[in-house]
Amino acid sequence: MGGKYVDSAPPGGAHKTGAVIIGAGPCGLFAVFELGLLGVKAHLVDIQNKPGGQCTELYPEKPILDIPAIKTITGEQLTRQLLEQIEPFEPVFHLGEMADSVVKTEDEKWRVKTDLGTVIECDVIIIAAGGGSFTPKRPPIPGIEEYEGKSVFYAVRQRDAFRGRNVVIAGGGDSALDWTLNLEPIAEKVTLVHRRADFRAAPDSVEKMQALVDEGRIDFRIAQIKELKGEDGKLTAISMESKEDGAFDVECDTLLAFYGLTMKLGPIAEFGLHLDENRIAVDTEKFETSVPGIFCIGDMAAYPGKLKLILSGFHEAALMSHGAFHYVFPDKKLKFQHTTSAKDLQRTVTGVAPSED
Repeated sequence: MGGKYVDSAPPGGAHKTGAVIIGAGPCGLFAVFELGLLGVKAHLVDIQNKPGGQCTELYPEKPILDIPAIKTITGEQLTRQLLEQIEPFEPVFHLGEMADSVVKTEDEKWRVKTDLGTVIECDVIIIAAGGGSFTPKRPPIPGIEEYEGKSVFYAVRQRDAFRGRNVVIAGGGDSALDWTLNLEPIAEKVTLVHRRADFRAAPDSVEKMQALVDEGRIDFRIAQIKELKGEDGKLTAISMESKEDGAFDVECDTLLAFYGLTMKLGPIAEFGLHLDENRIAVDTEKFETSVPGIFCIGDMAAYPGKLKLILSGFHEAALMSHGAFHYVFPDKKLKFQHTTSAKDLQRTVTGVAPSED
């Protein structure tokens, strides 16, 4: 998707805002819009390095058919249009970070900390993390645990950490292709390995990758990874096997393995919320959890009659924002406005002064 509409804040900073949204999928993005209409500023935290959640990770090219008034739209298109829609509200993104602790402050606010040291103080928290934290699948390679975090990685948190390294990237999806293209300019060498010649990635990315192969700027091997070689967690080579070449070694010092994702509740399970079969119980008036000031929308929200649909999450975001307003502005009265008639909202969202007709 690129960063046309999104710049991720550098990790490790301290911030204050009205709302922290955990999860930057469609429901989290639309929550920015609904909160923005009420004057509530938002920061979003997502473990993925781009917004969109399941839409961009699992089905970026597949059609979505149940978005009202849109006959068909892909996950990536929907994400891009949501990002365009919320741009006027200037949300701050903390991508490639995981919210791992939530504590109440002495002045009755919330303090959210991420695994990379970012601290955000806020009035309300909205959990919009889909089915949970996306957790990378560990490939079935003997002894891989010894290398994890030292020379084997399942995500790129900071691109520059791979500068000058000899990198093998394993996988055939968008993440593998995206990082092949993004690391080629700064890595000493990049080798892409996939078990077949077909990819589950955007055609444009595949074409760009093939062009780099043709120019001799990266290597591409159709093979299976069999063994990691090295000592003390430091890779020196990877043993592979293919039909054409049999068994062979590829020298490297880094393996980026993109073998897909599984979903787990993750650190959210430690937030002290009432859970219902590994989902978070909410009311249906404000979509507030058992902890006042913490809300939940989207697939993770549990209530009678729940439907795991994007359009249901949009409805939940609208009602949630009205509940959140009273925590952010306790001394203000909520004035409900229709966007069709509220000239100030029209000016904010469109950037154009409405007609006086």
